[in-house]
Amino acid sequence: MRNLLFRRLLVSVPLVLVVSLFTFVLQALIPGDVARTLLGTTGTQQQYEALRDNLHLNEPFWVQYGSYLDGLVHGRLGSSVFTGEAVTDSIAARLPVTLSLVGFGILLSALLGVLLGVWSAVRGGVVGKVVDFLAVVGFALPSFWFGLILISLFAVELPLFPASGYVPLLTSPGEWIASLVLPAVALAMGGVAGVAKMTQDGMVEAMSQDYIRTLRACGVSRRSLIWKHALKNSSTSVVTVLGLLFVGMLSGSIVVENIFSLPGLGSLAVSATSQHDVQVVQGVAITFTVLVVVVNVLADLVQGWLNPKVRIS
Repeated sequence: MRNLLFRRLLVSVPLVLVVSLFTFVLQALIPGDVARTLLGTTGTQQQYEALRDNLHLNEPFWVQYGSYLDGLVHGRLGSSVFTGEAVTDSIAARLPVTLSLVGFGILLSALLGVLLGVWSAVRGGVVGKVVDFLAVVGFALPSFWFGLILISLFAVELPLFPASGYVPLLTSPGEWIASLVLPAVALAMGGVAGVAKMTQDGMVEAMSQDYIRTLRACGVSRRSLIWKHALKNSSTSVVTVLGLLFVGMLSGSIVVENIFSLPGLGSLAVSATSQHDVQVVQGVAITFTVLVVVVNVLADLVQGWLNPKVRIS
């Protein structure tokens, strides 16, 4: 188990470097100029050139990237060229919003997906076909479409939840939950379908194994067979899916946060990209990468707890 954990952490270092380089290159290819954006249409050519020199934009690409890596090694992510705020402060202020949104989405996907998958596996027939259909629909329809439908139904027609905005947890726990319900549901629709399908397939396979028939013959109750034995043995694949869903929900949060006007990392990345604020975009990309690495490591640890074979490797 320790070897597995060490390998995951070892891979994370080059992964962060690759993501930072990839993001740096993409930002360089995006049309626009941060100096022109800062000066607007009233700036002179001399002011424009002086600002480019001050921002080190005239330096070669590898020199700019090398300076960024030097700051990254020393724990510095730079500052926004527009606000002057440290990137770490901007990320620290917005990270709880994104984590709350994605956390709610993962929780809904896990609970509803497992319950629906177990129910369809036990009942079979029409219920199983319905889950198959929902899985296709959930994967095919984008989260922003679900978000717009939810706003129309539950914020406009039936004003049960706010259509936009975010309330911090410490300000009001009730309003915090209410502000996250619609965006989290929109983000989790595809996840619920995926977890339900994976749980259904795993349960059907587990219920057909010899050890289940042996336990049934020994008089073990049906509830224990389903929830204690079959579900536990099929849960490793569900944990893997949840880890992949976290990655998908991080990218999906960029769109959902902008639809519901949530001040998270996704909306920060969009505004920074439109302004060509490279330092902020780099900081968000690296934060997302670190979150993915941490979640994958946690998923490996949970799989090791559920499956001794993984623990031994």
